[in-house]
Amino acid sequence: MPPQPAAGWPGRPVDPNQYAFLHAQTSQDPRDYRAQVGWERRYVRLLVLFDALACVLSVGLAYFVRFGDVVDFETKPVSSTPYIIMTVLLPLAWVLAMSLNRAYETRFLGGGSEEFRRVVNSAARLTALVAVASYATKAEIARSYVLIAFPVATLLSVAGRSAGRGILHRMRRQGRCLHRVLVVGAGESAATLVRLAQRDPTSGWSVVGVCLDRLPGRHSHDRPERSGFDLLGVPIVGTSENLHTAIQATHATTVAIGPQMDGETLRRVLWALEGSDVDVLVSSALTDVTGPRISIRPVAGLPLLHIEEPELSGTRRLMKMAFDRVVAGVAILLFSPLLIGLGLAVRLTSRGPAIFKQTRVGRGGSEFRMYKFRSMYVDAEARKAELESRNERAEGLLFKMRDDPRITKVGKFLRKWSLDELPQLFNVVNGSMSLVGPRPPLPSEVARYEDDVYRRLMVKPGLTGLWQISGRSDLEWDESVRLDLRYVENWSLAMDFVILWRTLFAVLRREGAY
Repeated sequence: MPPQPAAGWPGRPVDPNQYAFLHAQTSQDPRDYRAQVGWERRYVRLLVLFDALACVLSVGLAYFVRFGDVVDFETKPVSSTPYIIMTVLLPLAWVLAMSLNRAYETRFLGGGSEEFRRVVNSAARLTALVAVASYATKAEIARSYVLIAFPVATLLSVAGRSAGRGILHRMRRQGRCLHRVLVVGAGESAATLVRLAQRDPTSGWSVVGVCLDRLPGRHSHDRPERSGFDLLGVPIVGTSENLHTAIQATHATTVAIGPQMDGETLRRVLWALEGSDVDVLVSSALTDVTGPRISIRPVAGLPLLHIEEPELSGTRRLMKMAFDRVVAGVAILLFSPLLIGLGLAVRLTSRGPAIFKQTRVGRGGSEFRMYKFRSMYVDAEARKAELESRNERAEGLLFKMRDDPRITKVGKFLRKWSLDELPQLFNVVNGSMSLVGPRPPLPSEVARYEDDVYRRLMVKPGLTGLWQISGRSDLEWDESVRLDLRYVENWSLAMDFVILWRTLFAVLRREGAY
């Protein structure tokens, strides 16, 4: 865990010798600086190897099935030559198609779904190209070969990318394979970017300095002679006026710019960084609006952001509803022996029912009964008042204790592995909950909501969600709300699939489960 920052802004003073470079003259022209990110090239080579192996395995499987007498096909190919040629050339074409579709661009690697989308798009385009080419050349290639090779190659490539991302994230948690980031912005916007980087090490950001985006005032706290102070543990290294010097001194490879910077200053910064190989990222004021809702609309030669309304109804919602109920129903059938066993364990080890029923608030403010395996003693609600002083959530809307004495021994095991939430699958089947969504709130919480927080109730609450994969009980109230609102603003089936996949690893890590 990173050291806890001191309160206030700027933060505590740091060792002046540690940042002596801030006042020293550099030996070379700062404009000759070139960013060096060697690990990115090695990581791309690893992904190229994964993609090539995925295609080799898929065409090998397709060739074996077609010619290995595994399946008795009615027609036999006239010649195996086209298949041999395709088996040899397809892995090269596969990697080339990925490259042409920019699936190896480093800005898409390590996070988000864009990398996987480009892999699938590359596969689809190459499949169409092979189909058209085989038809135009009258090549005798069986459809069964193509139907085996390309889908399997796509699945294996996605699996390889997932494995590569897992390796990258593990190395980043160890402090390796990081981008050295210089944050440029006003105090609060810069602090927000620093907090986000410190909260999630898998993002790959190592913030090495902060440049203020304005000249310091005579009485301000960000004067150059006070650059021995830090912002949340990160040294203040100057302003945007001496950005090149700060980049060279900190060996930064990325510059992250806050949304408050005016257009003229931003344009000069971009001009100054041309040819330096330094990536420039500009934070939007709309931090929780992403994906297909944002597009560029030119008006009178000026590029403007067009923001679509969140799609909370229509065909996509019906597809989500059908997906939720089908998956939850299948999961109940598959896990029925586990559900019965856990219910007996709860019932036989402490007095009370196996299923705990609690009123929660769902979509549109309607109340419903949520089901969980009982993990506390039956008098837990009565004992809550005497434990209020030990609440670890200062804001008071949620009650959380790491060592809650009301939890049974079996309940600790259930919570540790999130097994107490399995009965919520029945809530998904009856339509009161979704597989993915905001956290289901209590009526007492909703009664104390501020106006903006009510947007959490615009969609069904979920068995899992962004809050689940981002820390769960370790999250502060404001951060939990921000994640729920981000889901409401940007939800999609693709996002649901990603959250469900990441939930598996969040449960295995057991972070915030208590």
